[in-house]
Amino acid sequence: MKIIGVGFGRSGTLSLRAAIERLGAGPCFHMLDIISGEHRLRDLPPWVASARGETVDWRSALARWESTVDWPGCAVWRELVEAFPEATVLLNVRDFDGFYRSCQNTLHAVRQAAHAGLLPADADRMPPRETWEVIERLVWQGDFGGRFEDKEWVRRMYEDRIAEIKATVPADRLVVWTLGVDGWEPLAEALGVPVPAEPFPHLHDTDDFRRACGLPPLAASVPLTAASATP
Repeated sequence: MKIIGVGFGRSGTLSLRAAIERLGAGPCFHMLDIISGEHRLRDLPPWVASARGETVDWRSALARWESTVDWPGCAVWRELVEAFPEATVLLNVRDFDGFYRSCQNTLHAVRQAAHAGLLPADADRMPPRETWEVIERLVWQGDFGGRFEDKEWVRRMYEDRIAEIKATVPADRLVVWTLGVDGWEPLAEALGVPVPAEPFPHLHDTDDFRRACGLPPLAASVPLTAASATP
C-alpha cells in the first residue's frame, strides 16, 4: 500500500484516483469500486463486515490495491493508517461550503431519490443491496452521524476530522492536498516520481455524478417534495 486517502468524498477523489494511478500507485480503491466496479462482489464483503462492526484484516482485504481514496475507506481512516504504516497518508480537503453543497447535490440527492423510489431502474447502474448498507452505516450514520441536514453540525464534524487527522498522523507521513489549489506536485513528491506534463485530471463534477446515477443535471433538476424526500 502506497497511499491511504483519509479525506472525505466530494473533495476531488475521483480525480485523485486517476492521478494516483497515472503516477504508478494503482490500482486505487474508490467507492465506485463497490458500486459499479467490475469486481464489486469480490471487493464488497470486508466493507460490509466493517459496517456491521466486525473486525477486518485490512492488509488481507486490500491486498489487491496500492492506494485508497474516498469513502468507505476514509470512514475507517484510523484502522487503515494503523494497518499500513508504510503508506503515505493523503488528506484531501476543500472549503466546507463547497463540500457540503456538493454532497447535497450528489450523494444526498441520490439518497433522497432512492428512498422516494425515483431513481431510474437500471441494472447496470444499481449497486448490490449490501453496498447501500455500507453507505448508510459508514457514511450517513457514521461520518454524518445521522445529521447531514444540520449544516452547522456537519461543519464542526468536518473541521474536527481534519484537525484530528493532522494531530494524529506524523507530519512527515501526511500530505495535505487542497482541491482547486494543488495538482500533481504533492502526490508526485510523496511517491518520488516525476511530475507529468499533462493537465491534472478533472473528473466527476456534480453533473457528471448526477448523470451517472440517473438524475438530471443540476440546472435541469426539479426539487423533490418534502414528502418524497423523507428517508
